Amino acid sequence: MTNPPPKERRANRELREVLDELVEHVRYVARNVRTLSKQDLEYAEERLEWLADEVWRAATEHMERPG
Repeated sequence: MTNPPPKERRANRELREVLDELVEHVRYVARNVRTLSKQDLEYAEERLEWLADEVWRAATEHMERPG
């Protein structure tokens, strides 16, 4: 008896992509926080909030889809 192939963990590609973008952004800010200007930090915060909203949207839309 053979086992079926493992189910793809990343069934929601859009969510995976936006999560990757969020992680990349957080790492960038963490590495550069001491050298960023106030304006750059404000932009980084706005982008973080936007990415968090996108993660939420992608996750909840996927849960609402049948199948």
